[in-house]
Order: sequence, then structure tokens, then C-alpha cells
Amino acid sequence: MKRELLAVLLTATALMAADKKENKSAPQEADAIYYNANVYVAPSKAAAETQSTHDENTAKPSSPAPRPRAFAVKDGKFLAIGTDKEIWIYKGKKTTLVDLKGQFVMPGFNDAHVHLGDGGREMLNVELAGTKSLDEMKQRIAERVKSAAPGEWILGGGWDQTKWTENKLPTRKDLDAVTAGHPAFFDRADGHIAVANSAAITAAKVDKSTTAPAGGAIDHDAKGEPTGIFREGAKGLISSIIPPPTPTQRRKGIELALEDAAQHGITSLQDNSPWEDFLVYEELESEGKLTARIAEWLPFTAELNTLDQHRSHHPGSDPMLHTTMLKGFMDGSLGSRTAALQRPYEDDPTNKGLPQFDQETLNKLADERIAAGYQLGFHAIGDEGVQMALDAFAEAQRYLRDHNQNGRDLHDLRFRIEHSQVLSSDQFQRYKELGVIASMQPNHLLTDMNWALDRLGTARARYSYAWRDFLDAGVPLAFGTDYPVEPITPFRGLYAAVTRQNEAMNREFFPVQKITIDEAIAAYTEGAAYAQFEESLKGRIAPGMYADFVVLDRDITDIRPHDILGTQVLRTVVGGKTVYEVE
Repeated sequence: MKRELLAVLLTATALMAADKKENKSAPQEADAIYYNANVYVAPSKAAAETQSTHDENTAKPSSPAPRPRAFAVKDGKFLAIGTDKEIWIYKGKKTTLVDLKGQFVMPGFNDAHVHLGDGGREMLNVELAGTKSLDEMKQRIAERVKSAAPGEWILGGGWDQTKWTENKLPTRKDLDAVTAGHPAFFDRADGHIAVANSAAITAAKVDKSTTAPAGGAIDHDAKGEPTGIFREGAKGLISSIIPPPTPTQRRKGIELALEDAAQHGITSLQDNSPWEDFLVYEELESEGKLTARIAEWLPFTAELNTLDQHRSHHPGSDPMLHTTMLKGFMDGSLGSRTAALQRPYEDDPTNKGLPQFDQETLNKLADERIAAGYQLGFHAIGDEGVQMALDAFAEAQRYLRDHNQNGRDLHDLRFRIEHSQVLSSDQFQRYKELGVIASMQPNHLLTDMNWALDRLGTARARYSYAWRDFLDAGVPLAFGTDYPVEPITPFRGLYAAVTRQNEAMNREFFPVQKITIDEAIAAYTEGAAYAQFEESLKGRIAPGMYADFVVLDRDITDIRPHDILGTQVLRTVVGGKTVYEVE
């Protein structure tokens, strides 16, 4: 009897152990399974290096590996990726099943350079992007004036005189003719110059005797009177007296900009906006209405106490919202001829641009801020602006090596140069040596190729918008749009990167700098994530990564490059949650 009882006990114990082992190895139940899909998986570096051929009639590299057809999502992350059969084992009673009907799926786009708040406010103000003439600009302003309250400021932006038939800057007198006495101020598309009317200039107490602040300029006519054009830091003479948007206006603009981002497949945004906008992002997050991950930049020139307060204001570990790098400005823009060049502009021989710092001051600020644990990112468009940034980074690295109290990896500081548009041939290697990321916006080339050769001349232009040279030098690329300077759609940037042609396909700009579609996608996903120290969290469709992805109406790696421009986003998903779906 004892033997029989012992046998029963041993059998029960074995069954319990087997059941426990089986439960332990049983696959997790997914929150959602997406199947019947065409899932893009970035090629390995080794595979990319062996792909020496490229079909000029498609955006697709040769010999692609078979693609997964399905993936499972749990708790906002990718759980597994594979064939439909392989993923079906994660199906449970509560799993949502989504048939993607063979559509192309890729990681969500991470726009590495936006001004989200400005983008929203432009939607609420006079939209001047796309105007083809000064007259069209004036017509749009006049239409807005009709509904303006007495004394209300008329604001807007997006104009670009290089796209106009007359190709000349607007003046205060042009605005006076249509603003009916309202003060008015309109930013150029690049944000580096603006035009004000007479009422705004008078309100700011600016006249022919006004001295522009350092790093800025005021244009004057033959009589010495302000023409209405304010460049770089001089814009603040006007903008400082403009009433700020109301809280309702600020939030409405941001909501519109976030909708714009979601509709174009943007799941992460690296943003340079005022602190008041960050507080709105917090508000939206607390309400469950933040539809993109936002990494907010802080101003490089702010006092350290202020920077520290803002950094500690919100948890740095929040996957949806936190502050990141410090953004500084070395120069202006090529379109406005304020980018700092080592030699004068080809079409303006007395002008080398407007540097925003002297090197000694810049280095001192960089030392203080790198020692305080901040990532540094500098706007630099001209080769002189780039050199200023590189010299400051080298000094900051030296300073940190001599004073490193917190054990930071001196080889992984991830300095960034935003735009990196014009370089001298020796600067690419310096990027590599210092570990600098080239944070670029390839869509700028679609506009700038119309006049960049005039500004730079052939010799300098050869090293402008130089994506291929950067990659060949081993320099990481991070792509963005500079929204609202350019539309937030990433597909214009992808098209520009792989073709170096304008949208009409009748002009080409140094095709030697083209890159492949896989390289361009990587810069918009993995590269952008690397630029913010988050490459282990997002940028790829792989187990354990954030479930941030987009569904497109076409396979952008297997079509004619020009067809990339017409791509439509069918679904945008952030952390497993659909934030946009086409109707």
C-alpha cells in the first residue's frame, strides 16, 4: 500500500513539473497580431556592403532577403516577427487580429529635426508656403486682414522669394499696401529672415539709426531707411513685441501639427520649440492624446540653472516625452545668404554670412554644458559654421577628458551638426574623428538646387548636401525635414536622397552624392534613433523594440524612385496604438 501511494505521489509530482515546464515555455499571448504583410527589415551592414549593384529604374537594392509576413505586439513592443504560421502561436482569446492585405510595413519615421510648435502656429496664421509671386503673397495677407480685429497683429510665414517669378525680397511698402494699418510680420521659409511692415517697425521703435544686435542685420534702402527685412538676431527687435499666442491657440496649433505628423507616418519627433510648447505636450500626454514620441531640445545659450530646471522638470526615462540635447546656432541659411562661409558667396562677393558666435565664447559655453552632462547639437550650414562647431566639439571633448567626474564615454558623446549642408573636403574626416552625427534634411535639396550653385560655385557645391561622402567616411546620418521650413512628409526626403533630382525630374545636383533607398530609410529610422541615444529602443521592427510602425500603400524599396513621392500612409502606430488610419 505504501509503495502504491508513493508511486501515485511521484506520478503527480512529475505531471505538475511537466505542466509547470510546459507553461513556462508556452508563448506569451499577444495584444495584437498583424499578418499577411510585407514587412521591411533593414539589411545587415555586411549584406549592405556586398550589394554593389543597384537598379537605376527602381529604388530597390539587388538580391533582397525574403521578408517576414507577420509580427506580434505586446505591451507596446514587438513580441515576435516571422511567417504567419510562426506568429499565430502568440494568438490568445483577447488578441486583436489585423489583416494588412499584403501592404508594406516599415519602422515608423523618426524626424530628427522639427519645429513642431511653429508648424502648428503657421497653420493658424497666414500660410505663405507655395506662393509663386509677391502678388500671391499679398493676396493671401489681404484676405486675412479682412477678418482681423482692430489692432490685431497679422502673422505668418513660409514665403521664399527664390520660388517667385520676380525673385526679389518683399519690403515693408509691399506689406503696407495690403495690411490696412495692422502691424504685420512674416518669416521666410527658413526662419532666418523676416519682413515687417511699417506699423510693426514703428511699434518696435526701429528707424534708420537702430543698430542691429550682434549676429543680426537690418536691410536699408538707398535713403538709409529700413526696408522691412530683418536678418537672424535682428528679427528679435520685432518678434519680442508680438503678443504671444493664447493657451488655446498654442494647443490648437500643436494638435494640428501632431495630426500632420501622424498622417505622414512620423512616430518620433526631435523638436526645437519654446518651453511653453513642451508644457502643452505634457498636458496632451497626461490626457492620453500625445500621438508621437517627442524628444525636446533646450536652448544652448540658456543659463545653466534654467537648463537644469527644465531637464529635471520631466522624467528623462519617459518613453513618450523628455528633454534631450542643447541646440545652438553657428550661422544662418544659404537661401538668406546668412550661412557662414570660409570664402565669400559666389553671387555676393562682399558677403561671407553671419556667424553667431566668436570661437572663445562658444568654446566656453560648450565646456560648461558638456561638463553638466548635456548632449550638444549645433546648427551649421556653411563650411565656416561647420568649422566653428567642430572646433567647439574638439574643445569640449578635451575639457571633458581633463575634468571628467561622471565617467562619460568620451568616444560616445554623439555631438550633432544640424543641416551640415556645405563642407570643405577635409571636414568629413573630422566628423568621423570626433564622432559627430550629420543631422540632415535631404528635402532641402529639392528647393535649394535651384540656386545653390549660384551661391557656392561648382567647387564648393561638390561637397554640399553630401550624403554619400558622409557615409563613405563612416559618419552616421540622421534624417529629418526641418518642418515647417519644408513639409513634414518624409517621402520627399527619401526621393531626394536616392535621386538628387528635383520633383519635375528635369534638374540634377551632383548625383555622385546619391545613396540607396536602404541607406535613406536607415537615416530616417535607426540613424535618427542613434542620434538621440535610443537605437536599442526604436528604429527597427524587431522583438523588444517599441512597436512604432507605418503601413504604406506601396513598397518604397521596389518602385521607380519618382513614385516614392506619391506614397500614402495607410496606418501609423505608436507603441502598439494606432494614431492614424486612412478613411
